[in-house]
Amino acid sequence: MLLRKWEDLPDFLRTSEIKPYYEVLKKKSGSLVLKRVFDIVVSAILLIILSPIILILAIAIKLDSPGPVFYRQVRVTQYARRFKIHKFRSMCDGADKKGTLVTVGNDARVTRVGKLVRKCRLDEIAQLIDVLKGDMTFVGVRPEVVKYVEKYKPEWNATFLLPAGVTNLTCIYFKDEDEMLAGVDDADKVYVEDILPIKMKWNLKGIKEFFFWGDIKLMFMTFFAVLGKEYKATEE
Repeated sequence: MLLRKWEDLPDFLRTSEIKPYYEVLKKKSGSLVLKRVFDIVVSAILLIILSPIILILAIAIKLDSPGPVFYRQVRVTQYARRFKIHKFRSMCDGADKKGTLVTVGNDARVTRVGKLVRKCRLDEIAQLIDVLKGDMTFVGVRPEVVKYVEKYKPEWNATFLLPAGVTNLTCIYFKDEDEMLAGVDDADKVYVEDILPIKMKWNLKGIKEFFFWGDIKLMFMTFFAVLGKEYKATEE
């Protein structure tokens, strides 16, 4: 995982707002290489180890409701490249055409199996495929849908210097995001205007403070968060 030369970046990234973040990452080329090697080795091992769980999930999803096992949606990753993310389907087929692009508490589109899948974050296991392919990394900014990316402020584009991630600080601090959006009249509007700016503050902070062992720490934090541990946004 190496950064492109400054002159080879897409035009929208070669700006004064992005330059400080680029310079920080440029000095950490060793950590970026180690990060990619870790992604390849660990994702491959986990796909093998978790294959029985993956098979059980696939069967349960197919038996529970009509539709594909995987939910594929266009997201945006490094250098604003678009890709189709892998997630185990936890909602009815075509759910993104029947409501908002964000999930809210008690969302009627979530299937019976989907409730368990989402509660235990099992839907994210499928993203091991994306990590192995290089579309994503274990720790990085969560891949947004195109609709929300179009709302980005210039500085927020710095998040496209690295691949999108399976987890990061915002996943831990906003792990109950669907409950936060429950009952609001316009979930998309609230997400873009209220939640996304706060997430981006932490995302940009993560880029400035990036180092490989920090990624490992975040992976453990994510594991404990899934088990129920609460982390406050002021914690380091």
